[in-house]
Amino acid sequence: MYQKILFILTTLFLLTSCSSERNERLTVSATAWIGYSPLFYAKAKGWLEPLNIRILHVASLSENMYLYEAGKSDAYVGTQYEYNLLSHKDPSLVPVMLFDRSNGGDIVMSNMSIKELQNRQDMIDTYLEMDSINSTILEEFIAKYQLDNTIINYINNDQPQISILNIKNIKKPTIIVTYTPYDIALQKHGFKKIASTKDNLNLLVIDALFATEKIFSNHKHQFVALKKLIDNAIGALEKNPEEFYKTVKPYMPELNYNEFRSSLDGIVWINKTLSTELSKRMQDSSFPSRNLI
Repeated sequence: MYQKILFILTTLFLLTSCSSERNERLTVSATAWIGYSPLFYAKAKGWLEPLNIRILHVASLSENMYLYEAGKSDAYVGTQYEYNLLSHKDPSLVPVMLFDRSNGGDIVMSNMSIKELQNRQDMIDTYLEMDSINSTILEEFIAKYQLDNTIINYINNDQPQISILNIKNIKKPTIIVTYTPYDIALQKHGFKKIASTKDNLNLLVIDALFATEKIFSNHKHQFVALKKLIDNAIGALEKNPEEFYKTVKPYMPELNYNEFRSSLDGIVWINKTLSTELSKRMQDSSFPSRNLI
């Protein structure tokens, strides 16, 4: 009971203290990746309105990046892949806060086994979001299993469209690069998981919120308050996952409760503490940490 009262008082303090300042609108774009669900929880709870923070719900990682480039959002959530692309154009882009790392949530699926794919000589239809971490996942998969890159037929599409593919309508060998929760629909449609960031792909995939140093400086009090609310949302998830699920369900309508819980197994929250090993891997991959809240 004491912890519940403390949580409510902390939240009220954050909201009232920040609403007393003249906040300029801060727009953050995000996809339906399970690791970003705390953002949608905070939005649904009304926590973001006093902070004048707006969340844009987008369909794909690439759309997220394009919206940001077009100036439709001030900050975005994504992986280091999108960060590396955008930071070449604007070196002032920095990660502001961490959400999670993929631990099986990025997935390669197919209508064939890996061995069958290795033996193919005809074209393999390969569905993915090309301007996203999907490309890195596919490259790692092709290299590890020595697939013939010349027979990969790249088909660029967003994940909601990819997720409606059905094995009954597929005649050719097919690879799908996806991420949770979209893999659930694909599994129901007959496709099998053949690789993931947990099982057999040694890739570091970090999810974070990114903004330019100028935006970070101009909105720092909003980012600091948002970080605390995200931590509170993850705490609410860990304490009462069913209540959390019911709150975010409008943003992930295709998932039932058991599927939602299963999707959480594909990530590890890194919003509070980082292991020594993970810190080193982030440093080795040139992932900057100087502005992290």
